[in-house]
Amino acid sequence: MKNVRLYQNTILNVGDCVTLDVYASHHLSKVLRFPEGRSVILFNGDGMNYITQVLQVKKECVVKILDKTHNLSESKLNITLVQGIAKGEKMDFIMQKSVELGVNKIIPIFTERCVVKLKDDKLIKRQLHWQKIVIGACEQSGRCVVPKVYTPINLKDFLRQPVINGFVLHCHCEQTLSDVTAADEVNILIGPEGGFSEVEIKKSIQAGYQPLLLGSRVLRTETASLVAIANMQMLWGS
Repeated sequence: MKNVRLYQNTILNVGDCVTLDVYASHHLSKVLRFPEGRSVILFNGDGMNYITQVLQVKKECVVKILDKTHNLSESKLNITLVQGIAKGEKMDFIMQKSVELGVNKIIPIFTERCVVKLKDDKLIKRQLHWQKIVIGACEQSGRCVVPKVYTPINLKDFLRQPVINGFVLHCHCEQTLSDVTAADEVNILIGPEGGFSEVEIKKSIQAGYQPLLLGSRVLRTETASLVAIANMQMLWGS
């Protein structure tokens, strides 16, 4: 069995016995049917891996923290993905894979061509759903820091915020990553399935975002976000 990694949103110390939260307990006991005595790795976002031994898997799962080691999986490039909200599983896919590729923050945005409508309780539930996907991607990929999924915001309101090294993906421009100076922090602005309107692109550029072309082919939104992150990691990160 491969190493099992579980996120716990609590302070962890070597020598402590920890009762896992409901989600982690269910996953360990019901899904994996994990035996007592085996080891599990916990992480809480402080940059460490906590090596534990499973003491109990009935009713509540209890583990004892035996040791801790530094987790070296994080990239030196700080990436914020500002993603136009896509439909259903496409957005889930973007969340999962962008985290595997090392994104640090995800800000969902509503745009002119966004067909997804989220309000009130639905908005809260969807944000929690996305955050669970992000946690699962961290557990699977070996990351130690859990990216935050921010509350969805309208593009117009988002563009009022200051930007550092912002890029708006645009298939009708000439600048590519080979033309861009290396950076240690970037903000990637990507439209939903229908892309950004010409007005939105113009306003994004006026707000300080540089237009960026990823290649000679038009990419779907779920492809474009991952291509941008992967290429920036290759050039400037890890």
